[in-house]
Parts: sequence; structure tokens; C-alpha cells
Amino acid sequence: MTIDKSWTTIRRRGSSNEFWNGLQHFLQMVKHFVNDRGFIKCPCRRCLNNANHQLEDLESHIFRNGFMFGYNQWIHHGELAYANAGTTVAGPSGGIHERDEMFDVLDDIISEDADEDAVGGPSSNDQYDDLFATLRSELYPGVSTFSSLNFLVKLMYLKVLNKWTNKLFDELLKLLKLAFPKIDLVESHYEAKKLMTKMGLGYSSIHVCKNDCALFWKEKSLKDTCPVCSESRWKLQSGKRSRKNVPHKVLRYFPVGPRLKRLFATLKTAKLMRWHSTGKSKDNDVMRHPVDGKSWQEFDKRHPQFTGDVRNVRLGLAADGFNPFGNMSLSYSMWPVVLTTYNLPPWICMKAEYLMLSLLIPGPQSPGKDMDVFLRPLIDELKELWVHGLDTRDAAYENGVFRMRATLLWTVNDFPARSSLSGWSGQGYRACPTCNEDTPSMRVIRKTAYFGHRRFLATNHHWRSNL
Repeated sequence: MTIDKSWTTIRRRGSSNEFWNGLQHFLQMVKHFVNDRGFIKCPCRRCLNNANHQLEDLESHIFRNGFMFGYNQWIHHGELAYANAGTTVAGPSGGIHERDEMFDVLDDIISEDADEDAVGGPSSNDQYDDLFATLRSELYPGVSTFSSLNFLVKLMYLKVLNKWTNKLFDELLKLLKLAFPKIDLVESHYEAKKLMTKMGLGYSSIHVCKNDCALFWKEKSLKDTCPVCSESRWKLQSGKRSRKNVPHKVLRYFPVGPRLKRLFATLKTAKLMRWHSTGKSKDNDVMRHPVDGKSWQEFDKRHPQFTGDVRNVRLGLAADGFNPFGNMSLSYSMWPVVLTTYNLPPWICMKAEYLMLSLLIPGPQSPGKDMDVFLRPLIDELKELWVHGLDTRDAAYENGVFRMRATLLWTVNDFPARSSLSGWSGQGYRACPTCNEDTPSMRVIRKTAYFGHRRFLATNHHWRSNL
């Protein structure tokens, strides 16, 4: 019998039905050759037939790492026995379930580990094993419409879309388990969040000094007191530190690099990330996207090495405070810091699903002049992306691993927020962000008045002589 092995060389495994069908045929064939404990040698590019796994782990290993090179005669997986018996391998109609749509999602997530051209080769990280286990399990015996992972992702989406509380989500899970005792679901919202974190949807919690002096991060992560004001890192009960350490403030940081890499991991968005190089307005008097502006063109002239690769990312930053409780009688100000990607076309780059939340700065007061303290994680990562970049797989090319760099071009904010971001006060005698020290101002009764605006007019403008 001749076995079709062409599927083992396919690179883009997640989007290939041929690879998926070939893998299922392979598993159907080798299930008769497991040992008495249910184990068999794993031919993925990481294990190289040196490790034994159960069949369900074999599927996730080969899907994640690919089929090993040079293993043309499957001597460890029963090829000779099938050839001698003249047996045919069952096809897709032999009881194999259809591929779940979540396989495409997982392929985008682990593409850097799975792609053979990725720097450093296949990853040895097993963080995705739980995801594959949930993806393989049926939601309910006999139900092939949803896997457990697929159902959970859709349930979490409904929670966010309809603003369900965590308690409501927990009660819904209990009700589903009570109504359908055999349903395969997590026990709580906490467990669901842990599983979603493995899909790259998590964030880092960074403790902050009570007085916003410093972050307990990197070299200060192990300190118990603020290095600036010596305040305790932890809340005190009756003047004593409680058994369970509770920080005064927590900054939520959402790393930018993995989210930018995700844009290139999907074929559709990978192509859209080049729009700015081909979608410029041909009419010099029309500006429909920042790429048509003088600032963008001036940046291109100053940094030709960066602009040499159109896939390098240009970002904009927006920040402002809001009251998350919706009760204006309660004074509370939380500041989200949001990034937008200007590589994308104008009808997409400002849509909510393409905006990236990078920081969530806690209240109850606005950060004010201490804004730079909270921005440090984001600034450090932006510097890293500008100087060194990240190795990124481009789904629009077969061998598309490139060094992605990024830059921050603009900030979008009102005048008070600009004062916090720039560190230049928007009040007082030197409030003008353009004139700075030379701001023409004087005190009039109890207010500060600014004058000298006519100097910005054209020389022959009629307002210059209009009293």
C-alpha cells in the first residue's frame, strides 16, 4: 500500500485542510501500534521519535511543531505492517470529526513556535497542552458542534459584550453543570481566565507605590517599601501587615509586542498592515490618512532604514481619564492608555477591535505629573521595538519571518491630558506648549492673560492693523 505523506511537508498547518486530514489518517493508522500503556513514539520536530506520548498528545505535538524531517519510512508507526497486509487507511468518513475552527486560532497564536523558519527553531514550551486537551474534548457526549474550548471562548465573548459580572458568569457555569451533568466546562470565571491567558490574552500586574512615586517592577520588584518615600508596599490592618499581602495600587500592563505579532500572524491583517505604502492619496490637497501628512513624510526622510521595510509599525497613543463607576458624585479617575496602528487603512485603524489597550492606570486620583512613572513599562517596550525589534512571522509570505520594528508617531489627547503626558503644565504663565519659556503672558486681575497672537498671522493680514 502507498501512503500519501505529502501533508508532512506543509508549513501553514493551521489553515490547511490537507494537513489536518493527513494527520487524522496518520492517527487512525498508528492507534493499532501503541504499547500496552497506550504510548507510542512521537515523530514531531521536537521529540524526533525519542519520546513516547499518548495519541491525544501526539496530535497536539505534530500540529504544533510539525512532522520531523527525513522520517520517510514510518518504521515506528506500523507502515511495514500495513504494507504487508495491503490494508487501506480510513479517510475522513471513517468517523473522524471535522476540524474545529479554534485550530485556526491556535495556529495564529503558536505560529512563532510552530513555523520551521522561526528563529531558534521549534519551541519546547508546553503551555499549549491544556489548550489542545480542551480543544480535543467534546463539550457534551455526542455533541460535535462545539469543542469545550470553542464554547468557552464564545461564552467569554458574550460576557464582555454584555458586561456580565464575574459572579453572574460563575452562576451561569453552575447552572449549565446542574442542567447538563456531563458537560465539560471549567468551574469558575477564574479558571476560564487562566485558560484564556495561555492564548495570549493576559496582562501583567505591577504594584505601585501608594503615593505614585515608583513601580515595584524589574529591579524593585522584591522591595517591600517605596525607594522614594519609604511607604509600605502593602496595605496595613490595625497598623500591622496582614497575612495575605494586598498592594495599595496595581497597574495593569498589556504587552504590545505579542499583539503586533498577532496582526502579522493572520493572512488578512498581514496584508492590511502594508496598506499605508500603497493607499496614499494621489491628490496632494486631500488628506484621508496620516500617511498623506507632512509629519509622516518628514519622518520617512529622517529614518530611511526604518521606512525601508513597509511592515514596520507606526503607532499613535491616546490617553484620558474616566470614571469607571458611572456615578459622577463619586470622584474617581482611571486612565486607560490606548495604542492605534496607523499601518492599517483609515476605515479600520480606529475601529474598537483594532485598538490596543496597553495600560490601565488605577485611581482614585489622576496620575498628573507622575504620569511618567506609570508609562515606564510601555516606554521600555517601545524603545526595545525601536532599537532591536521582534522576530515576527508574516503570514502573507511563505518564508515570512522578519525583524519587526515599531515607532510612536503621535499622541491624541485634550489639553489637560497633554500636560500629563508631556510634563509641561497647561496652566500658569508658561502654559503654551509651543512657546514654552517664551510664552507672552501677564496677570490681569485674578486671571492669567495671553497675548501676542497676531505674530502668527501673515505679514499682510488685515487683522494685524485691526484694533
